Amino acid sequence: MPADIAAFPGPAPVAVSPRRRHGAQIPGWVSWSLAGPSVVLLVLLMLLPIAAIVLLSFTDYRFGALEVSFVGLDNYVDLNSDRAFWRALGNTFTYVAMVVPASVFLGLLLAVLINGLTRGRKIYQLIFFLPVTATLVAMATVWKYLLHGTIGPFNLLLKSWGLPAIDFFSDPDLVLGGLALINIWSLAGFNMVLFIAGLTAIPEELYDAASVDGMENPLDRFFSVTLPLLGPTTMFVIITSTITAFKVFDTVAVITRGGPRRGASDVLLYTTYLEGFTYFRMGSAAAMTVVFLAIIMIFAFLQARVLDRKVHY
Repeated sequence: MPADIAAFPGPAPVAVSPRRRHGAQIPGWVSWSLAGPSVVLLVLLMLLPIAAIVLLSFTDYRFGALEVSFVGLDNYVDLNSDRAFWRALGNTFTYVAMVVPASVFLGLLLAVLINGLTRGRKIYQLIFFLPVTATLVAMATVWKYLLHGTIGPFNLLLKSWGLPAIDFFSDPDLVLGGLALINIWSLAGFNMVLFIAGLTAIPEELYDAASVDGMENPLDRFFSVTLPLLGPTTMFVIITSTITAFKVFDTVAVITRGGPRRGASDVLLYTTYLEGFTYFRMGSAAAMTVVFLAIIMIFAFLQARVLDRKVHY
C-alpha cells in the first residue's frame, strides 16, 4: 500500500449512545395521547353499549317503563321455551348455510374469470361491485318486483317459455331461498374484490415454475398453486360473509316481514326487533341480542381456528 494512502487519516469514530443504538424510547404519555381518542371511541361506541345490553338482559324492562326489576336468568330461560325464537334461529342458520358457500364460490369464480382477462377488467370489476354500493333496502324493493309471482319479469319469462311461475316470496318453502338469492347477489361482488386482491399478490414466478414442472392444465395450477396461496384471503372472506349473513334484517323487513306464513321467514335479528320495538319487551330483546352476539363470536372463533390450520401464509 502506498505510504501517502496509508498515512491518510480515516474518519474519526462517532460515539453512539445506548439510546440511539437501541432506538429512541417514546415517552408513555405520547403513546397514550395518540391511542387515547381511539380507545375512548371504542369504549363509548362498542364496549359500553354491549355492557348495557348484557345488563338489560337480566331485567324485565319494558320500553317506556319507569321501573326496572332484576329478574336474573329468567329471560334466557323463557327463550328456551319460546317457539318463535327457535324458529327464527333455525331460519337464520338455514339462510347462512345457503348464502355463505354460494357467495364465496361465486366471488372466487368471478375473480378468477375477471383476473384472466386482458381487456375490460376494470369495467367488469365495476359492474359486479355496484351491488355493494347500492342501498340494500332499495335493492330489496327492486328484487321484490323482479321476482314477483304475477308481474315480475322473471316469472313472465318463465311463462313465455311454457314453464310454471315461481313465487318466491309467497311460498313458505321458497321464501328463504329468495331472500338468500338477494344477499348472494350483493355479497358476491364484495368477495370478488377481495379475491382479486389476493390473486394479484401471487407471484407469476410460481406459475412459471409449475409450467416447468409439467403442470400445463389450468385446473391443476389452480388447485396446486392458486387455491393454497389464497388461503388467508379465503379465510377472511368466509368469516366476513358468515357475519354478514347472520346480520340479515333489511330484506326481511322490507319484503316479507316474517311471512308469507307466520314465521316462515323470521330471522333472529327481525324477531329481536319485533320483541323490542313492537311488543316493547326490551329485556327479552336484549337477551336475544346477547345470544346473537355469542353465536357470531363462536362461529368466528371456530372458523378462524379450523381454517387457520389449513392456511399457507
